[in-house]
Amino acid sequence: MKQKKGFVLRCVCGENVIVGEGLETVNFGKLISLNESAAFMWQRAKDLGDFTPQQLADALQEEYEVSAEQALIDAERIVGEWQKVGIVE
Repeated sequence: MKQKKGFVLRCVCGENVIVGEGLETVNFGKLISLNESAAFMWQRAKDLGDFTPQQLADALQEEYEVSAEQALIDAERIVGEWQKVGIVE
């Protein structure tokens, strides 16, 4: 899985949001707000290029004090949300 082209993480008024930039996202018209750990996963997914929820869970465990089970639950949940709104493929 990978992030769709044109979606970027920005800090707007202290909030982490994903916005669409460029012609690829002209019909998107949304801002997606992310908490700190979700923003961390978005950045890690960007760094990886192709990624899996397990890779994001592993990164969460390295960065935060979280169990392997909870990290995978959180990673699968956020990736599912990203799929639902169409910002990953």
